[in-house]
Amino acid sequence: MAGARLVVAELPVGGLDGAGDVLRVEGDATARVMSVRGYAGTPMSALAKETGLPKSAFYHHFESKAGLLSAVMEQGAYGFFDAMREAHRNPPEGGTPHERLRWYLRRTGNVMENGEDFLRLLLVVVMSREAAEAPEALQTVIAVRDEGRAYMAHMIRSSFQSAGEETADKIAEALAPFGMAGYDGAFVALQSEGGRPVSAWMDQLADAIAALGAAIIAAD
Repeated sequence: MAGARLVVAELPVGGLDGAGDVLRVEGDATARVMSVRGYAGTPMSALAKETGLPKSAFYHHFESKAGLLSAVMEQGAYGFFDAMREAHRNPPEGGTPHERLRWYLRRTGNVMENGEDFLRLLLVVVMSREAAEAPEALQTVIAVRDEGRAYMAHMIRSSFQSAGEETADKIAEALAPFGMAGYDGAFVALQSEGGRPVSAWMDQLADAIAALGAAIIAAD
């Protein structure tokens, strides 16, 4: 997808040359279990029970639980951003910034729904102090968050392209952090307020970004 440089998609997945089979078997299970129990609250024995693999299989390929978490986070990031690129193929040529934002963010919401385990684990690691003992995973989280902001900036910039490149860049830089905060909030709401479709949250976020962008244009 032109305009967004996905650094996370270029990261080497630690140990995958020897651990790929193990990671494919237990990656989703690790994300699911750790997103519920937390990093510190998930012993290797719990992961072995969930996947049916012996603990020795994990330790043979990963030096520690922190190394496993880092690999799982990287695998999740690959899948998440691959899904995002696929969802945003062939964006509309015309339309107002508001219409274009709704197009992007509704599809972003669909990716959210299909990547709940990864996003839940990501927020658990971001919000918990316990992840400080897993510096490899923390670095992956930082990379994913930075990439998320870059991707949000790309969507905003593309949506406001009719205002000119310089203005679109200014709006994207100013509003990407707000867009990320809105996306995070929508995900939390999706977990806690059942019944409301994610498209409703995404439409409101698009409305807010469009209004703020219009205010920036008016103030110039």
